[in-house]
Amino acid sequence: MGLNCRLWLLFMTTMMILLLPALGSGDVSKGKEVFKRCAVCHGESGEGREAIAKAYGVKMEALSSKEVQSMDDAALKKIIGEGKGKMKPLGLSDQEIEDVILFLRSLKK
Repeated sequence: MGLNCRLWLLFMTTMMILLLPALGSGDVSKGKEVFKRCAVCHGESGEGREAIAKAYGVKMEALSSKEVQSMDDAALKKIIGEGKGKMKPLGLSDQEIEDVILFLRSLKK
């Protein structure tokens, strides 16, 4: 095997090692499916339902907002997994939470 071939193989192997964790971390379409359970309060596209916010006496930011989108994944995972304020956790698996986070990121304006 020539030097060019070995360098190419080394490059491709390195790229796969670096990219595989990012590729396997979640699925936006699955996240959208799981998010349907949240849509009762948060709306189909994460805009928030004003009537629910008013009934619970809370401010509900649109999930596409700068405030929500600026949160890191760890903070979102904690809120989704444990709940926050009057929002109760739904008992999602870690994978489902990762998928929902990817879906939330897709809402960014």
